[in-house]
Amino acid sequence: MNKYIRYYFFVLVIIFVFVGVFSYKTTPIFAGVALDNAQADKARLESELSSLENEIAQKQKELEGQKGQSVSISRDIAILTTQINKAKLDIKAKNLIIKKLGGEITEKNKKIQTLSTKIENEKDSLAQLIRREREIDDKSIIVLLLSKDSISDAYQDVDAFASIKDAIKDSMNEIRGIKTETEEEKSDLEKKKNQEIDTIDQLQIAQKKVESDESEKKKLLSISKNKESEYQKVLAEKAKRRAEILSALFNLRDISAIPFGKAYEYAQLAEEKTGVRPAFLLAILTQETNLGANQGSCYLTNTETGAGVGIKSGNVIANVMKPTRDITPFIEITTALGRDPFKTLVSCPIGGYGYGGAMGPSQFIPSTWQIIKNRVATVLDIKHPDPWNAKDAFIASALYLKDLGATYGSYTAERDAACKYYSGRPCNAPNVKNAFYGDSVMGKAKNIQTNMIDPLQN
Repeated sequence: MNKYIRYYFFVLVIIFVFVGVFSYKTTPIFAGVALDNAQADKARLESELSSLENEIAQKQKELEGQKGQSVSISRDIAILTTQINKAKLDIKAKNLIIKKLGGEITEKNKKIQTLSTKIENEKDSLAQLIRREREIDDKSIIVLLLSKDSISDAYQDVDAFASIKDAIKDSMNEIRGIKTETEEEKSDLEKKKNQEIDTIDQLQIAQKKVESDESEKKKLLSISKNKESEYQKVLAEKAKRRAEILSALFNLRDISAIPFGKAYEYAQLAEEKTGVRPAFLLAILTQETNLGANQGSCYLTNTETGAGVGIKSGNVIANVMKPTRDITPFIEITTALGRDPFKTLVSCPIGGYGYGGAMGPSQFIPSTWQIIKNRVATVLDIKHPDPWNAKDAFIASALYLKDLGATYGSYTAERDAACKYYSGRPCNAPNVKNAFYGDSVMGKAKNIQTNMIDPLQN
């Protein structure tokens, strides 16, 4: 009788293992149907999107042809009409992309949920196998052999023990594999979510552009086509606005304010060399300028302790510069540039915490500037880059932002790069409250693009 009980128990264990494995390797029929529907919907959206992209390309060719014609009211109305139609197609395409991404995000979430269920099922199977292994392992193999009615029975129990060992190993490998797949799906899900945020941001920009172009078109249509002289007044107003933008002062820390036109010129050069968008770079430098009233308001006075003095109060301030990290590089930088290290402005520590010592418009600390200065020198073909020089600072910031991922050009990539520029951590880093900085920079970038750069380009 004992022989049959042992056989029965062994069969139950094996069945349990296979049922557990089968339960998470099979997909319910309804899930398969949902997946088929999602894939069919995705294929339909991709086909519609491809058609829209072809129409957009045709409108772009039409637009380029119109821009080559002589300046006139009718030409500019035609250009605006084409731009509006192209933008509306673009808006439609972006809405399709958002819908497609929404479906993909839903699909990813379902897959992650399925994988999580698989892991839990496999853990349950593993727990049962480990309990059975311990029951057998509590007895020595010799005692097990001696307790059986026959050698045949004993070997069957030994085989069962070996099978359980193998099943435990397979189960653990399966869990590792599912966990790896789950992490990959989660990473892909995060990318999809970022794409959705980026597309929504682009959609909002496109919608505002259509509104602006339609307003401009309405203005032009109100001018009689027989009164080109009236249109010349409109062009003169645009030229005046352009001149005002170019001459607007762009405040940079520790140096005299420069015209926006010059700042934009430096930002365009930085884009050419690094791929970082001008509006984003200008927003970073604007944000850095406004971080605090005491920024760039200290002199270093003690190279041993890093203490300094506030230029406004004249009071001694501790931790103006970190001695072990920044003082030696700071002396080397200022000496190479012919500056007096004790009469060169650096940032004060913010709120009495940490260290100051950041230099110029881009606010690099000396040790970081030493790392990036050779790249700046190569880009600008100069010997000694100056962190207090606007042009050098623009290039240095752009190179650093490029390293942080800002060249992807998307809203989420730029926002993350801004957070890293500020704190060294991404915007969603746990226990680091730096998202406010990324949000503020992106708001400034949108304002600079809309109110400064777009009017210049138009």
